[in-house]
Amino acid sequence: MIQEQQTVELKPGLYGVNIEAARPRWYAAYTCANHEKKVSAQLERRHVEHFLPQYDSVRKWKDRKVHLQMPLFPGYVFVRLPLENRLRVLEVPGVARLVGFGGQPAALQDTEVEALRTCLQRKICLEPHRFVKVGQRVHVKSGPLQGLSGLVVRKKNGVRFVVSFDLIARSASVEMDLADLEPPV
Repeated sequence: MIQEQQTVELKPGLYGVNIEAARPRWYAAYTCANHEKKVSAQLERRHVEHFLPQYDSVRKWKDRKVHLQMPLFPGYVFVRLPLENRLRVLEVPGVARLVGFGGQPAALQDTEVEALRTCLQRKICLEPHRFVKVGQRVHVKSGPLQGLSGLVVRKKNGVRFVVSFDLIARSASVEMDLADLEPPV
């Protein structure tokens, strides 16, 4: 008598195996006020992959102008690690928590973080922008932000594209040419 061979598919969570928790993803680490650079330095020392997007800011003080590197998203540092290793981040002085819902950290889209990194590497001028929920949504059809969706806003005589991170309720804007934008299909 010939028996049929059965295949068993391992599902996440069975037998102590959680595939999603073992996969490195980007998370937003919420920091204490004005501790972003200190947290970034600690993460560097602990060999945790992280990203602190910054922009150039000119501040006018009584007797001089000062050029500063300021966090693009005050209060947040992005970290990339498997969720099962989150304690490595939570133990860093100045980190309050990983942003999420219902006590569970929520992962960011890799494309959003990589687009930010690309803009900063190419010296594209990014600056903070208030978080917006309304406005015309568009897709970027060319350039370093290609494939992203966002909002179009006008600033003075130019057009700015706003990339919003819903998870942390923060946005960044960048000058764009209208020719690079198209309405969603």
